[in-house]
Amino acid sequence: MFDNTKNKKSNVVDLNQSLKDREVEIDLLQKTFTEIGSELDLDRVFQIVSERARALVGAETLLVPILDENCETYTYRGGSGKNSNEIVGESLPLEFGVCGWVWKHKRPWWRGVLNELNDDERNLWEEEAGTMILVPMQGRRHFLGGIAGINKISGDEFTRRDLNLLQMFASIVSIAIENAMAVNNMETTRRINDDYRMRLEVLNKQLLESNKELEYLSLYDTVTGLANRSLFHDRLSRNISQAILAEESVGLLLIDLNRFKEVNEALGHERGDLLLKKIARRFERNMKSEETLARLGGDEFVIILPDCDEEKSVQRAKEIKALLDVTFNIINMKIAVSASIGVAVFPNQGDDSSSLLSHADSAMYAAKNNSAGLYLYDPDHDQMTRGHLVMLADIRRALEEKQFKLYYQPKVSIKNNKLVAAEALGRWVSDERGSVSPNNFIKVLQQNRLLDEYTYWAIEAALQQAIIWNRNQELRVAVNLAPQTLMDPNFIRNLDRIIGDKKNGSYLTFEITENLFLSEYDSLKEVLEYVCQLGIHLSIDDYGTGYSSLSRLIKLPVNEIKIDQSFVKNVHTNKDDEVVVRSTIELAHNLGLTVVAEGVEDEAAMEMLRKYGCDIAQGYLISVPLPAVEFEKFLNGY
Repeated sequence: MFDNTKNKKSNVVDLNQSLKDREVEIDLLQKTFTEIGSELDLDRVFQIVSERARALVGAETLLVPILDENCETYTYRGGSGKNSNEIVGESLPLEFGVCGWVWKHKRPWWRGVLNELNDDERNLWEEEAGTMILVPMQGRRHFLGGIAGINKISGDEFTRRDLNLLQMFASIVSIAIENAMAVNNMETTRRINDDYRMRLEVLNKQLLESNKELEYLSLYDTVTGLANRSLFHDRLSRNISQAILAEESVGLLLIDLNRFKEVNEALGHERGDLLLKKIARRFERNMKSEETLARLGGDEFVIILPDCDEEKSVQRAKEIKALLDVTFNIINMKIAVSASIGVAVFPNQGDDSSSLLSHADSAMYAAKNNSAGLYLYDPDHDQMTRGHLVMLADIRRALEEKQFKLYYQPKVSIKNNKLVAAEALGRWVSDERGSVSPNNFIKVLQQNRLLDEYTYWAIEAALQQAIIWNRNQELRVAVNLAPQTLMDPNFIRNLDRIIGDKKNGSYLTFEITENLFLSEYDSLKEVLEYVCQLGIHLSIDDYGTGYSSLSRLIKLPVNEIKIDQSFVKNVHTNKDDEVVVRSTIELAHNLGLTVVAEGVEDEAAMEMLRKYGCDIAQGYLISVPLPAVEFEKFLNGY
């Protein structure tokens, strides 16, 4: 109890300090805007900017490099701090140093950029740049220059917070600098009077708007325009205080978008942000005047429901969830979105804002395992946590005692009905739990970083079985690989250990989801090429359920694709599925790829696949997954 109280006090102190820091920063920015708003002396503007920016990010030295009129050189026009007097006034070629890098890439430089460079560039810039941050200043018409901080006074690295503050500062003072430069030019050409008044009015207006922008950024999410976490906590505290006085309830809905990470990986973060905006607008149009909609970050939204009991809150959650039933159009692509919603109500499921949000979060995770996709917090649900720990202990023991088994589902050539391959599928029959669904134990393995260990076991077990079968018949065995296993730094070393003799690689196929190939290909290129050098085939699993087009896959070292069973199952009765299957087979063959149809359950579907020239079939029509002994009997009798 004492520790909890101490932690809460510490959190309050941290929050108060953070708010004080924010107030100091905003006050400094506002003073800067006021001071330079009417300043006509360009050198004085640069000096004010350098002094204020240095204080803002705590730099030892702050310099203001400005692009010269010839656009071939830049000059340090302002500076503050250590050694700045020796540097101000110096001119350098445009392509020189970090400044040249920023001009070229039109983006800020800070330490985090090093992670994006290749080894040679990283070594070069790590030596040359040192501890430095440089953000560009972009005028209305052209690139102006930048603001560069060198070395933190504290001795630490510049942080992303420093980067964000300096970018905001640069975007606003650019207006004043450009205006001052324009005034300076007009004085030289004797056209100052009329133009200057107009530009000064514009500048003052923009400075006022900048002040409003500062206030907006402190309270609203920059991606969706919704209330941010800070404003949400303020609104929730107010609603709870009012509810206490009125003896009312307050409902809280925590909304988490399902599999949103896959959308970001497949479409890119820019389109992912566009989808978030569209979701926010749809939610916003359906908010009641007294309700508060906020984005907590990532793919999480939250809604405050004043004067709502449990029944009303659950009903409201159903209405919000139904809003996602209609797909979203993103760049001429229809995207289906679903969500899990946790519901908690004050005071029954939390007597303050912190506990209420925590319990809504717990209910949201429970909703992910609920067929309805929403869940009202239940204190008894905490028992599920202990159940999860017991499950984890059982799975660890199953790994140690090799309780997991591989079953094998045959893959047959549609052309000649020859058994050509098999897919290895994990199964677990526990003494205490009986047969456990693969979806359940795979999820626990993933959540507890045990999936790599399980996957290496599966590859090794499948290979040993494939070696035995290939003594009499050529047969590849496929193993599913999760993205996280491929990205394991020890993957190649473990694969070498398992494969041993290089010829053994010809007995295996690795099935990988299509989204991995598109989102992680650059970082995995060497790994995938190494896999292919071992003779292992690569197959794109569940093709058609992601967001890629087959024509984009031609650059990848892929041997086959597997059309997802959701399209195959009704290919003979559903015209849309028929079009997808037929066009996929045609295009895949044009790219030299083998096509596998999974989920073949009846002769009508098989006949349709044969008609369109599909190469291989897999499904219950041929056989259910079989233990190794039963599969061998099936193999011998086929």
